Amino acid sequence: MNLDGKVVVVTGASQGIGRQIALDCAAAGADLVLAARSADALDDTAEQVRGLGRSAQAIPTDVTDPDSVDAMARAVLDRWGRVDVLVNNSGIAGPSAPLWEIDPADWHETMAVNVTGVFSCCAALMPPMIERGAGSVVIIGSITGKRALLNRSAYATSKAALIGLTRTLAEDAGPHGVRVNLVSPGAVEGPRIDRVFEMQAEAQGRTSEQVREQFLALSPLRQLVTASDIARMVVFLASDDAARITGADMNVTAGVVMH
Repeated sequence: MNLDGKVVVVTGASQGIGRQIALDCAAAGADLVLAARSADALDDTAEQVRGLGRSAQAIPTDVTDPDSVDAMARAVLDRWGRVDVLVNNSGIAGPSAPLWEIDPADWHETMAVNVTGVFSCCAALMPPMIERGAGSVVIIGSITGKRALLNRSAYATSKAALIGLTRTLAEDAGPHGVRVNLVSPGAVEGPRIDRVFEMQAEAQGRTSEQVREQFLALSPLRQLVTASDIARMVVFLASDDAARITGADMNVTAGVVMH
């Protein structure tokens, strides 16, 4: 999978899956634009990208603020003159509670980051792709957008919305040579899923280890997914190896979801 010379924008690139996506794209030959709210963590990712011999531009960005997203897009085009790949990875876990107990502010924040943030980044960075007649957009969703998860209505709703967004955007952008695909990860090893296990355990009156084992039992492989698993799928969808793939929803779930 070759991304030689491509300019790849990754949101939420300061840690976790986003950082791993950036590093795998760099290893495949891409130059990176790194966007997230945490400037210091972004700089750490940028240094790791440069350690792989690729260029990195770190731009502190709040995807919930259209002005911040527009400023990021201008900085990208001023430096590179184009965008080849946009990876919409920014996301938050949102509240863990029955819907009727959710603070409306937490609901709206989840939608603002997970859905409207994707809209804003696509609206800002897809026009240069359309003008050039080429580009790839990859959106990071979740299997929670396709299966029930106790007390996770805000997150599930936001991720289900991305399925419809991906398919419609692929239809809109396809005639202009731009592909749009979704990656739906399963539970990904790391601090974020550990926090989800803790919230689920508290809600169910169980231990975190019991909740973890419950998740593992859903997988035919009895495994969680790693950030590297997600990153490799993103690199594939970004590359010319996926030139005839658009509107797809790619499960990386250790078999938890097969549809």
